[in-house]
Amino acid sequence: MGKIAIEGMEFFAYHGCFSEEQIIGTRFVVDLTLETDTRQAEASDKLSRTINYQEVYLAVKAQMIIKSNLLEHLGRRILDAVMAQFAPITHARIRIAKMNPPLGGKVGSVSITLDSDDE
Repeated sequence: MGKIAIEGMEFFAYHGCFSEEQIIGTRFVVDLTLETDTRQAEASDKLSRTINYQEVYLAVKAQMIIKSNLLEHLGRRILDAVMAQFAPITHARIRIAKMNPPLGGKVGSVSITLDSDDE
């Protein structure tokens, strides 16, 4: 088993409970860790024998475009999409940080972390 981490994916998106958040938007940072059998890729040095990082990024990006009120909902959608699209993944963990959330004071970020097997 191996772990593939795609970290620091940055998106400008429109997620949040407040109507202003869904109009003005803000920056989000997504970290995704995937567990999969990497032995064939290790031996062959062929992209076709592993998870294509660009395809995973595009799957995350497609979900980030769809507005959500809650980071929890967004995170679950991303995990479900990635697990469905990339069958060799046995487990995934996502962390989504909302930068500069509107909490009434200076806050760098808020974040959630979810696992694919937390259902």
